Amino acid sequence: MLTCDICGEEVLLEEDMKTHLLLSHLENELHCPLCSLSGVSYEELCFHISNAHPERQQTAQGAAHLISPPGSSTATNTGGTEREKPQTSQSCLARDSWDEVGDVSHTGATGVTTVLIQPKQNKTLESGDSSSGKTASTKLRLTTGSPETRQASVRHFNEDSNGPKSQQHNKAKQKRLSLTRREELFTCPMCELVCSSSVILHEHVELHLQEQSSAEGEERLECPMCSVVCRDSVSLQEHVELHLDHGAAGNCAAGSPGSDLALARQLQQEEEEQRRRQEEAQEEKEFKKLQRQFGLDGRGGYRRQLESTMERAVAKGLMAPSEFHCKRAEMMESLASGVDDGRTRTQGVVRALHEYYQTESRDCVHVWLSADTDHYCSSAGDKGWGCGYRNFQMLISSLQCIDVYSSFLQDKDVPSIPRVQSMIEEAWKEGLDPQGASHFNQRLQGTRAWIGATEMYSLLTSLGISARIIDFHQPTGPGSTHPRLFEWVKQYYCQSSKSSRLTPRLIQTALPPLYLQHQGHSHSIVGLEQKKNGSLCLLVLDPGSSVSDTRKLLSRDTISTAVRHVRKFPGSLKHKQYQVVAAHGILSAEEKQISILNSRTLCAERIP
Repeated sequence: MLTCDICGEEVLLEEDMKTHLLLSHLENELHCPLCSLSGVSYEELCFHISNAHPERQQTAQGAAHLISPPGSSTATNTGGTEREKPQTSQSCLARDSWDEVGDVSHTGATGVTTVLIQPKQNKTLESGDSSSGKTASTKLRLTTGSPETRQASVRHFNEDSNGPKSQQHNKAKQKRLSLTRREELFTCPMCELVCSSSVILHEHVELHLQEQSSAEGEERLECPMCSVVCRDSVSLQEHVELHLDHGAAGNCAAGSPGSDLALARQLQQEEEEQRRRQEEAQEEKEFKKLQRQFGLDGRGGYRRQLESTMERAVAKGLMAPSEFHCKRAEMMESLASGVDDGRTRTQGVVRALHEYYQTESRDCVHVWLSADTDHYCSSAGDKGWGCGYRNFQMLISSLQCIDVYSSFLQDKDVPSIPRVQSMIEEAWKEGLDPQGASHFNQRLQGTRAWIGATEMYSLLTSLGISARIIDFHQPTGPGSTHPRLFEWVKQYYCQSSKSSRLTPRLIQTALPPLYLQHQGHSHSIVGLEQKKNGSLCLLVLDPGSSVSDTRKLLSRDTISTAVRHVRKFPGSLKHKQYQVVAAHGILSAEEKQISILNSRTLCAERIP
């Protein structure tokens, strides 16, 4: 770190110090930074600071050697330490001022250097003193030895400055400094160039500094779009932003196709394409998940699932190979005939409930029961997806017991699940529910597809049975309950006893059960209870109940416990939406065609 001997400013490089001296102290009028002295040369100012302001000697860092003229011998101090000569550039820049300096005497023993400063003879004097032509000389002694000797020299200088000769010298000096200065020449401190103006010299020195910085390996920041080199990263950023703002990258870069705007659009299109592919992949994943959930993923239907289940049982040792082949043969026979094998069937459930309510459950004011209905539960071949088909089997078993429907139904057997799938496909071919057919791609056989209320409607209509879909699309009671659903079921069962003046406590109706659908599952409503407090309770058969659990209703010892699983109070039905399919009569051929046409835009009766 270099320190200016005049003002104390610190700079890093020697070239910066030269520039500072040139601009701050040599081109401008020199003045003492510690007092009001001005109008003196560089050497005189250094001499003044070292003597008149000794307390700044540490900051000045050896200002005494700066006043030594070029070629003079080097004075030695008391300790014998050799003083360095002043910089060549400083001596050259101030050589005109050294014409004023006289002799320099050295006293090596005492460490004292005496400098005689002889001002130049004025060539042009002010008015009043033009004829004098006198010169004034001032003898100054500079102490470079011990502090005591230096202080004594300063006192001697102060005494001499107060004398008549000093006053005469000061007057002559002021006159000399007030005269118009002759034109000066400025020499470059880094080369031999001589400039006639300080401004030209300043610009010339800056060129030297820039070339030197480049030579020292200064980082070159080049524009990636053109050949422009910037001084710093901020300038480079601003330059690149101009390219982006005006879309001129294609003009600046040789052979660059397109502009920044086209590049930005291309990047945007790539991002949109990537986002679209990600969305398509996510949709495909969700679609496959839905296909798997609804049994449309091509894993096979009832037959394949039953065979896989039996094969796993054989692999685990739960089934003998001979038993596997026997059951597989029975399955193939059932599938060929289209009739359910009856392995999951439980007969006489409604009759058992009728006997139970005759003797038990005295807290019920009224009990309505459907016509006799058999219970069908899920098997190994349809577990997880066959509830809708099993509820249709329950409904068919009840319709076959009702005279109005039994005489009309040609097939007296309960169809198997693959046969029910085939019947739905035949209904679609007749023109029923084209939207539903499109949803399943016109195919149900060999799949594990779920069916709901619309497929049940299509089945009944294709059989010539009038059907209705009642949609309870939102809760109508507190706590997401559906009291309107219970009221509608009561009205359905009460239609058979309107002619009676006094409603009996237990009513066995000739009405088929109701198909009840909600998200993910379906049931069959076979009755209704009305308590003494007016509350209603549905009697529901669930295809998810096993054969063993359902047969508990047939035993007097276990029916009181098993009936708890049949009762469904309003607090038990809290799904957002429920749909009910009710069969009510036979369709004529004309009515059937009207129903087929109406099913093109299938509409349900919405409550509320």
